Amino acid sequence: MALENSYGAHNYHPLPVTIATADGVWVTDTSGERYLDCLAGYSALNFGHRHPALIAAATEQLGRVTLTSRAFHHDQLGPFCAELAALSGKDAVLPMNSGAEAVETALKLARRWGYLVKGVPDGKATIIVADGNFHGRTISIISFSGDAEAHDSYGPYTPGFRSVPYGDAAALEAAIDETTVAVLIEPVQGEAGVVVPPSGYLAAVREVCSNQVLMMADEIQSGLGRAGATFASSRAGVVPDVYVLGKALGGGIMPLSAVVTDRAVMDVITPGTHGSTFGGNPLAVAIGRAVVKLLEPGDLQAQALAMEPELRERLEPLRAQGLADLRVHGLWAGLDLDPALGSGRELCEKLAEYGVLAKDTHGSTIRLSPPLVITTGELDWMTERLSLALKALAS
Repeated sequence: MALENSYGAHNYHPLPVTIATADGVWVTDTSGERYLDCLAGYSALNFGHRHPALIAAATEQLGRVTLTSRAFHHDQLGPFCAELAALSGKDAVLPMNSGAEAVETALKLARRWGYLVKGVPDGKATIIVADGNFHGRTISIISFSGDAEAHDSYGPYTPGFRSVPYGDAAALEAAIDETTVAVLIEPVQGEAGVVVPPSGYLAAVREVCSNQVLMMADEIQSGLGRAGATFASSRAGVVPDVYVLGKALGGGIMPLSAVVTDRAVMDVITPGTHGSTFGGNPLAVAIGRAVVKLLEPGDLQAQALAMEPELRERLEPLRAQGLADLRVHGLWAGLDLDPALGSGRELCEKLAEYGVLAKDTHGSTIRLSPPLVITTGELDWMTERLSLALKALAS
């Protein structure tokens, strides 16, 4: 920690825990203390730390080839694209690395589609986003962020975005005009504190986007099992035009993200118009194929969905101990602490003392997103520790 503080950029404020080893839902620090990981890499570790199938896929590929660049073909990319497209019910996949790169790719794709297909005058395309969003930290993405820490002192900002209240379909519809090429939405806002939209909202967004506006679902955190389905959108009965995926797609081993859509949209991308040296590299997509294989049977998604009432049942009694509000969706919870008890950071620090790792956001809110392989017994242990941490804050 001292070396990191001396030589690293101070762009994070980690809890004072130094992880040395990990397995499944547990991590161990350099002094041998074990912790239940209830952050799971912001859902990058949906399958737990070092899942055997994912480690096997990575190890096998490490012995073959790790990078070719897209200047050449390799034997993992085609199967990965086919398998992810099938899982998503779409035609085409554009692989990238980080989630932010995937969002940037989706923004570029929407604008290019708007100019070449919809016929929006060049340079006039607009994209609708939602207040409270978190889609990454590039200049373009933070240009439409309402988070002052992420946004301020980085201007001049990228134009072409309109922000409307999350959950308000009427406001979204009113913001659309002939220049609108897409709506970029999180089916559940993760960084905002696991904010679930009102019933019918996503279906209304889908309806509003039915007339030559692309509905782009950022499922980087909510997708690939976290919400109790392959995609959170599907729990609302909605199929967007574009999925934006990341985090869990790389199995917690390699950065891997993707934009998944149909040919009518994807084919505006032609040779030379977009690319990435590492995007779609053999090592990452070999792991991605193993991730898709884990998700194909639907068992993990079903388990996350079955855990939703289990998690809610355990958390609800804690309202009496200082939780002002809570939201549960799949195996994902946002907890709002009564500010009189302390901040979300203070609760996370206290939780770490009791052996549970979680992350605060926006003052008094914390998020719980344990790996999908957590057991009900481990949920019980987590809840007991959360109760102890709340009591300690109140004392």
